[in-house]
Amino acid sequence: MAPAVDPAVLRRRRLITFTVMAATIMHALDGTIANVALPSIQGSLSATQEQVSWVVTSYIVASAILTPLAGFCAMRFGLRRTLATCVIGFTIVSMMCGAAQTLDQLVLFRALQGGFGAALVPVSQAIMMDTYPREEQG
Repeated sequence: MAPAVDPAVLRRRRLITFTVMAATIMHALDGTIANVALPSIQGSLSATQEQVSWVVTSYIVASAILTPLAGFCAMRFGLRRTLATCVIGFTIVSMMCGAAQTLDQLVLFRALQGGFGAALVPVSQAIMMDTYPREEQG
């Protein structure tokens, strides 16, 4: 029989789980959401199909390049601080993407968004591993 867990600990774990899942979903959703808007972006910014494809490519490339840096940042600054910095940076740059006036600005902001989003998934997984005891991990 499993030992009883304090209700405060359960609430804390649920809050942590919800928070890190929201960050992970935000990154995963944003990686694909621009695909739907590409025709509108292309028309609004008078860009060719090749030019507007950089909106998606810049995000993916920046995210792929900076993902290994997540481990270094987590060890150097801590998991919580790294996650908070990335969520705040990701949110600010997302607002900048919405305010972009040119294709160059949008590509730059999407690359920054991918950079901040790169650490969200691995850091979230590390936080989940630290939050739950080994016998409760899937």
